[in-house]
Amino acid sequence: MVNIRYILFLVACLLVLSACSSDEPTGEKIDSFSFVDQNEQSFGTDDLAGTIWIANFIFTSCETVCPQLTSEMASLQTKFEEEGIQAELVSFTVDPEVDSPEVLKKYIGQFTENETNWHMLTGYSQEEIEAFAREQFQTVVQKPPTSNQVIHGTNFYLIDDQGFILNEYNYVDSNYVEDMIEDIENID
Repeated sequence: MVNIRYILFLVACLLVLSACSSDEPTGEKIDSFSFVDQNEQSFGTDDLAGTIWIANFIFTSCETVCPQLTSEMASLQTKFEEEGIQAELVSFTVDPEVDSPEVLKKYIGQFTENETNWHMLTGYSQEEIEAFAREQFQTVVQKPPTSNQVIHGTNFYLIDDQGFILNEYNYVDSNYVEDMIEDIENID
């Protein structure tokens, strides 16, 4: 038989520990970066400082999920505008040798006419984006030498105005937009 005092002690400890928890983000802080966007302009963490942003990973010659991911990002852009949410959208290409700024410019034009808050980034090597995705977002990016397709994660990442990853969302989850908006509204 379990001792009731032991259970009460554990409950009290849990209450004390939960009262001591902070509202700090649990995700890692994104290290400083500066790459090149679809307009051939430098863009990075200095431009994102003090701003909430959403990140994802795509490439323009993707034959599977990237058109849907990019369409979802365009939908987020529209929804945020309707809701009055100020957020930057950042899409990192996982195929930088193919996705030049010119290619990215043409690609984004298929999804939106408003590029003011959406930056598709390139200007790094394949090895650099693979390490960046792994170390900063804990996601995989890998371009097999025998394929023109790139293996990559399909989540959206919410980064707060201090540069911390707050949450990640799977676009196939029917509630991800509402969950993301709720998380954004809870940022202090």
